[in-house]
Amino acid sequence: MRAGSNTDLRGGHPHRSEVAVSSFGTGFCLRLPAHDVPDGVAITMLQRLLHSDTTRSLVVIRLMVGAVFLSEGIQKFLFPDQRGVGRFMNIGLPMPEILGPFVGTFEIVCGSLVLLGLATRLAAIPLLIIMAVALITTKWPMLVEQGFWFMAHEARTDWSMFLGSLFLLIVGAGPWSVDSRVTSGRRSAVHD
Repeated sequence: MRAGSNTDLRGGHPHRSEVAVSSFGTGFCLRLPAHDVPDGVAITMLQRLLHSDTTRSLVVIRLMVGAVFLSEGIQKFLFPDQRGVGRFMNIGLPMPEILGPFVGTFEIVCGSLVLLGLATRLAAIPLLIIMAVALITTKWPMLVEQGFWFMAHEARTDWSMFLGSLFLLIVGAGPWSVDSRVTSGRRSAVHD
């Protein structure tokens, strides 16, 4: 992790208006006012995990991804024969009586976290795994047996949820989120 001051592009002189804090190899870089980050102070892992520099419109992606996963998780319990245990049994997944409720629970919990914008990056990881398994176990056989266009049509929601979750893992929850309130509250508490 490295902290350093920006250089004024006009004169090439360092100024103290903001500090860039980056972690090599992770792709994360935070730009914070210099008074928030003294020289040599590393941003905590929690702050890096929850911080997001995206626009407010990101809430639309969060609502889409969170609502779909929350709904699908609830349906695994309401309609177990069609969406939960029965579906997992038809696909041929092992231990469907355990796996159905297990996946449904993760979809409900992680979907709710994404909706709230709470620990969004962490919540996106199980959702990515769920979607990767869904694509491999249900859409790959379609591709092999029925061709690309049939699979592409059937996989549109799976791909959207996978890419939406990946997007949230990369950029975080955005400014209209619990994550944003936590990081802004922690920064102000540190300086009080």
